[in-house]
Amino acid sequence: MTESIALFLTWTTYGSWLPGDARGSTSRGGRPVSPDESLQRRAERAMTESPCLLTVEQRTAVEQVIRRHCELRNWTLHAVNVRTNHVHVVVFSGDAAPKRVREELKSWSTRTLRAADESGRVKWWTAGGDITYLYDEAAVAEKVDYVLNGQ
Repeated sequence: MTESIALFLTWTTYGSWLPGDARGSTSRGGRPVSPDESLQRRAERAMTESPCLLTVEQRTAVEQVIRRHCELRNWTLHAVNVRTNHVHVVVFSGDAAPKRVREELKSWSTRTLRAADESGRVKWWTAGGDITYLYDEAAVAEKVDYVLNGQ
């Protein structure tokens, strides 16, 4: 199998895109979940905090820590876009395990957000997130364009 030349990572803020959402969702196993109001209501009831939407300042802080972490790890950051309710990253991380890359970026983002937050929020992100393997320059260019211009 050909090795990927980059990863397209996506994760959402806590409570902003629940299982069963009308926009569709993905199970923890990576399978698509059809819209389901009952499932979405159960997910809402299970929430332990209010949904998280990032402010402009928080978005900037998360982008900065992602850039810094990629630089420290010698990962090639092709694109990053931190939105109010999700984050997209296109990165080449060498031999690092893709899930580890995503979780490190989320963890450092969480530390940064908690350090500046006075509300006591504990949960900033949903569990997991999406990982798409990119195998050629055209795929990388397409995702970079989407991340930078398609939002």
